[in-house]
Amino acid sequence: MSIIEIKNYADAVRDALNDLLPQLSSSPERLTEDELLEIIQSDKTHLLMAEEDDRYIGSLTLVVFRIPSGTRARIEDLVVQETARGSGVGRSLVQKAIEMADALGAEAVDLTTHPSREAANALYKKLGFVRRETHVYRRKVS
Repeated sequence: MSIIEIKNYADAVRDALNDLLPQLSSSPERLTEDELLEIIQSDKTHLLMAEEDDRYIGSLTLVVFRIPSGTRARIEDLVVQETARGSGVGRSLVQKAIEMADALGAEAVDLTTHPSREAANALYKKLGFVRRETHVYRRKVS
């Protein structure tokens, strides 16, 4: 298995993401070519994919941005193909994201996960993430 950053558009990447996203969200929108191009062409987002035997089995997006208090990084949309879970794919993706965030000058890496995702929560703790006491708020804008 290898972890690669997607820097060029390919239908295979878009199709793999569209296969993975339903495992992350119950009502995902299908990713279009233009949307994937927007992600991979941005200097703020880094799409990482786990590849094995010429197929993509996991992905995450690392978002790195500057704010007045410093450079921040977030892991978003981490998902591993159901048949590949428990084999180290998620760990490898997160470790690569941490290395990239460090190289890009981030002071820390944040992520969120649902408390019911026990395996994910255990993985993040093993990788050195510490649960923060905070409230996450969301407001839809439309």
